[in-house]
Amino acid sequence: MTISINVLPGVGAEILGVDIGGDLELSEFETIKQTFSHHGLVFFRDQKISEMGHADFAEQFGTIDINRFFAAHPDYPQIALVTKEADQVVNIGGGWHTDHSYDREPALGSILVARELPPSGGDTWFASMYKAYENLSNGMKATLEDLSAVHSAKHIFGPQAGYEAEKSLSGRIRNSSAALELDDPIHPVVIRHPLSGRKALYVNAAFTLRFDGWTDEDSAPLLGHLYEQAVAEENITRFKWEDGSVAFWDNRATWHFAQNDYQGHRRIMHRITIAGCSLQAAKD
Repeated sequence: MTISINVLPGVGAEILGVDIGGDLELSEFETIKQTFSHHGLVFFRDQKISEMGHADFAEQFGTIDINRFFAAHPDYPQIALVTKEADQVVNIGGGWHTDHSYDREPALGSILVARELPPSGGDTWFASMYKAYENLSNGMKATLEDLSAVHSAKHIFGPQAGYEAEKSLSGRIRNSSAALELDDPIHPVVIRHPLSGRKALYVNAAFTLRFDGWTDEDSAPLLGHLYEQAVAEENITRFKWEDGSVAFWDNRATWHFAQNDYQGHRRIMHRITIAGCSLQAAKD
């Protein structure tokens, strides 16, 4: 097979002609790594990847970060189950967010493999945080340069709010007490990406609470403006899942949004998350 890259207009690139579940040649791995670093998101089609192959591929990029809150695969605890049964109404990830910003060292990325899909629907939307930053005015960039923001998992995964209140998620989202044990980390609002060196906007509607040193009320208008700008049409790719589809996104450079438009049908996805590092402010 000859590897090729199809750059998408919103965010990301499709990498074709490679079997990620097999033994990658060094040149293939370097192509995947460089494309992932530059775009923050890569897609693969027509893959026949086993659970062990999924884990082996992930470990080439770093240490696997086992999710605290998602139900784990019974035989492969590295794999988090992102599921919705036919009789369930609420899905997981049904809003714009980035994974693990509530960690002191946010995750590098997540690799999602389609295992069982509905007849239609269930697309995942992605947005580029490189473009979200680059499209801001110079005045706004200057305003954000020295700001940091507080992130938290408590209001999403904790025992008193968020997913815990959705009883239909029982068994899919668990361990709510773990959210209370996490300190709420503070991250720069604009980061210098550790792989690409590019500047990216690093706040998100799910896990960002407020700007550091600001009240929730003072933070809300500016955060709301940033969120609105981040999901401008030119920043977005809508990925249609098919059998054999795999998405690998960078949590420091993208948001994603799992669409919940397949009521009455089952959707089973396997996710592995890769550990990352502390984020640094984007100083020139």
